[in-house]
Amino acid sequence: MNHSVGNTARLLGAGLRALIVLTVLCGVLYPLAVTGVAQALFPDKANGSEIEDGGRVVGSALIGQRYDLPLKKGEETPAPDLKWFQPRPSNGLGTNVVNTRYELILSGATNLAGDSGAKTTDGGKKEVCDPAAKEGLCAQVLATRDAVIKDNSTAGHTVRPADVPADAVTSSGSGLDPHISPEYARLQVHRVAERNGLAAGSVAKLVERNTDGRTLGFIGEPRVNVLKLNIDLRHLAADKG
Repeated sequence: MNHSVGNTARLLGAGLRALIVLTVLCGVLYPLAVTGVAQALFPDKANGSEIEDGGRVVGSALIGQRYDLPLKKGEETPAPDLKWFQPRPSNGLGTNVVNTRYELILSGATNLAGDSGAKTTDGGKKEVCDPAAKEGLCAQVLATRDAVIKDNSTAGHTVRPADVPADAVTSSGSGLDPHISPEYARLQVHRVAERNGLAAGSVAKLVERNTDGRTLGFIGEPRVNVLKLNIDLRHLAADKG
């Protein structure tokens, strides 16, 4: 009996010592070491790729933001503030910190199939968006395309349906994409210039300056970070005023 109790006590003691050692090693020393190395070698990435403007953090280079007007009574969703460059469509983004109202809401895609709201033509061999669709992906894409055309057409510049790129009418898988294509950014130049009383050429140069090429020259696509672009836009508008 005493022998059995002694063995049990030794096993419990060994287990307790292992628990303490592994807790200190894996729960304290390892996280501190990884954090220290990350802060020493990659401080920007380790801190969430924060973007600062005017001495304060205004967002992250990895998470998109919305640029909307305050929600009006009776509206389900706020209208976009058209003096800013707009991100990809998404219900996953909060309002923006450029106007100090940023709030992260959720992340996720629509989960709608590519043929949602489509109809077949050519004897069922081809699927195209049904203009009469009231719901589904096709209805959302067509409604968004029409809104993009309306919002970005100005007195001296008319946006055609063929000018609207895919990322202007579709959300990313996460719904939090901070980037838009250079094509979508250029499509917004005339509207942004008009709303801010700026020359279209000056705004176009901002887009060029904020366009990042493919990673390592061949990975991904050229892209524009909307938050960085809007920060530069605010400075340009402030310098003009």
